[in-house]
Amino acid sequence: MSDNTSCCGSNAELETPNDYSGSSAQQKSDAIRNQVREDYAKVAEANNANEACGIESSCCGVSDDIDINTLNSLRLGYSEDDLENVPDGADMGLGCGNPRAIAALSQGETVVDLGSGGGFDAFLAAREVGEQGNVIGIDMTPSMISKARNNADKAKFNNVEFRLGEIEYLPIANNMVDVIISNCVINLSPDKAQVFRDAFRVLKSGGRLAISDVVASCEMPEEMKNDLALYSGCMAGASLIHELERFMQDAGFSEIKITPKDESKEFIKDWAPDTNVTDYVLSAHIEAIKP
Repeated sequence: MSDNTSCCGSNAELETPNDYSGSSAQQKSDAIRNQVREDYAKVAEANNANEACGIESSCCGVSDDIDINTLNSLRLGYSEDDLENVPDGADMGLGCGNPRAIAALSQGETVVDLGSGGGFDAFLAAREVGEQGNVIGIDMTPSMISKARNNADKAKFNNVEFRLGEIEYLPIANNMVDVIISNCVINLSPDKAQVFRDAFRVLKSGGRLAISDVVASCEMPEEMKNDLALYSGCMAGASLIHELERFMQDAGFSEIKITPKDESKEFIKDWAPDTNVTDYVLSAHIEAIKP
C-alpha cells in the first residue's frame, strides 16, 4: 500500500487498514462504506483548512504557485472558464474525467450528481440547465454535504440542492430525472449493481447516464482488491468493463457505451506511485439510456 494513495486524485494521505480479507460479504460492504466515508470526510476537512492533504505542492515537478486541484482539473478536461465559474473550494481535484463532456445538458433539465463532493460538477451543470432546470447532488459524507451547501449559499446558486444519502438508495422519487452524472464515485460502491438499479428507477423514460469512472481492464490481484486504501483511492473497487455492462443491462438500460481513456493512466499512476495499478485500471466514459 502506498503512503500517498490519493482519494481520486486528491493526494490525501489516508490512515486506512490494510485490507478486509477474511470478512463476510456484508462485513466487507460495511467496512468499505465506512472507510470511504471517513476518508472523504478527512479530505473535506483538510480542504476547508486549506491544508495540502499530506503531499507537498511542489512534488512531481509542480511549482509552488500552481494549485494542485486546478492542475488536476485541467488535466481531466475542464477549462479555465469552468474553474472560474464555481465557488471557491468546490473544485477539490477528486475526479477522473469530465462527465459534462458527454452529458449534452439542456436548459430546463433535472440533473442528479452521484457523489457530489464539494459540488464542482453540480455547479457547472447548474449553469447549463439554467434557472428553469435544477441539479441535485447526492453524497453520503455529512462534511461534504455541508461544504457543498455552504458553497451554494456563498455563490447564490438557487437551482442546486445537496442531499445526504447513499448512491445505492437515492433520496429521490421515481421517474423524475433527465440526466445522471457522476465523476469517479461508482467505483467506490460495494454494490454497483444496486447503484444502476436505483439510477434506472429515478430516471425518466429517455433519461440518460453520463459518467466518468475508473474501470478495470483486467482482473486485479486479490491483494490489491482487498486494500482499503486503494479502494478509497478509486482503484481497487473498479469493475471489469463487461461486469459494468452486465449491471446496466440487468438494470434495464440500453444503448450502453463504455469508452476507456488510455491517456488517463498518466494521472492515475500519480494516485499510487509505489504500485503497478495502471496495469489494471484506467478511466472511462460510461453512457446509457433508460428506454
